[in-house]
Amino acid sequence: MAADHTHSAPSAPPRVRRILVMTVVPLFVATMLAAALLWPRGGSPQTDGGADVPRYPGTVTQVVSEPCPPTPSVPEGTPRVGDGRCGTVDVRVDDGPTAGKQVRTPVPDGPGAPRVEVGDEVILVELADPTDPTTSNWNIAEHQRGTPMVWLAVVFAAAIVAFGRWRGLAALAGLAASFAILLTFVLPGIGAGRSPLLVAVVGAALIMFVVLYLTHGVTAQTSVAVLGTLGSLVLTGVLATIATAATHLTGFGSEDATTLSMFQGDVDLHGLLLAGIIIGSLGVLDDVTVTQAATVTELANANPGLTRLQLYRAATRVGRAHIASTVNTIVLAYAGASLPLLLLLTADARPIGQILTSEFLAQEIVRSAVATLGLIAAVPLTTGLAAVVAAAGRSDAPPSTDAPSPRPQPDRTEALAALSSPRTTGSDEPDRTRTTPPSEATDRWPESNRSTDTAW
Repeated sequence: MAADHTHSAPSAPPRVRRILVMTVVPLFVATMLAAALLWPRGGSPQTDGGADVPRYPGTVTQVVSEPCPPTPSVPEGTPRVGDGRCGTVDVRVDDGPTAGKQVRTPVPDGPGAPRVEVGDEVILVELADPTDPTTSNWNIAEHQRGTPMVWLAVVFAAAIVAFGRWRGLAALAGLAASFAILLTFVLPGIGAGRSPLLVAVVGAALIMFVVLYLTHGVTAQTSVAVLGTLGSLVLTGVLATIATAATHLTGFGSEDATTLSMFQGDVDLHGLLLAGIIIGSLGVLDDVTVTQAATVTELANANPGLTRLQLYRAATRVGRAHIASTVNTIVLAYAGASLPLLLLLTADARPIGQILTSEFLAQEIVRSAVATLGLIAAVPLTTGLAAVVAAAGRSDAPPSTDAPSPRPQPDRTEALAALSSPRTTGSDEPDRTRTTPPSEATDRWPESNRSTDTAW
């Protein structure tokens, strides 16, 4: 998958390749065996999520707004719910057993209710009347988002392929493989009651092997990135276990986790928190380890005279700059995903110390800190491995016969003498400033049509 490169890095010598194969292949086999043992069997677990409400696509044909009836007085300070939108909406059912039927629904109202206009494509739900099962009530649940999301996905894929070419196409294939592993192994495995931490580590290792080798090719450089990523993942898992135990986090730090515990009581929410830290760290770890392995390889190719220590120090300087920006990326990513929670906490009247140590916020702080520590550890680990491989490859490589011959060094005395002697004037009159006899000057200067590039 490296066809887009104008020049490829020299392949590693046989001894280096053998060492990498003897290291990576057993780890891959162990990952596959662990995945086979942890693979969920017996179908999806049954949940208490209630009956499935029928949902049908429809198109809004008419909207009639009406003034809302007066509401009884409420105590002062009671927060308002919704904005008092009243009326009816006529919708044509586009699919299902009642396709083509015109149904009437109330105007959606309440927190998060969609605003609809004529021509909008919406999702209808059919609810049976508890007092009369033969009568159904229709309501608008949400807008249809399929078409805009498909176009967004097409633009996303086209941009990646247009810029990355074959490498971009491989990246899309790796993205699809990541989602496939998450949806077929990680999530069903956790839902089946397996250890979330163990499932997350094995699933992350599977994603790492597939994505890195598919995107960057089966090379020594990729193998170094794989080893660095795997080592950092294990370290991140250990640090996450210690940190969550020391801070006594239970995993009930969000409303989603609490709701999940109601529907699937056998899920270990503490382990689910650890699994989220592992999966969330994988993407950033891949970025750092691939960058560090590539940096060491390019430095070694650009300057074969660098020693192993010099390679490590030079690439580590690049890694420091990368980490400095990535740490901010991790924190902002978690903050952006938790803006409603942060906004809610800013309105809390408790002291700042109590807010920071609450279960809700402490969970995000631990998540960010552990991910950052694993990321920092990935730089020296991957850089050291890459420096060892690059130095070993250079020492084992046979001398190249295509290397250009060294440029001849000019004689210092002759160069100074040539600079101090003036050129001939090119006329018949003698040069009065000449101090050197013409015969000597002619012997010292080369002919006018002869290049002096080689001598210099």
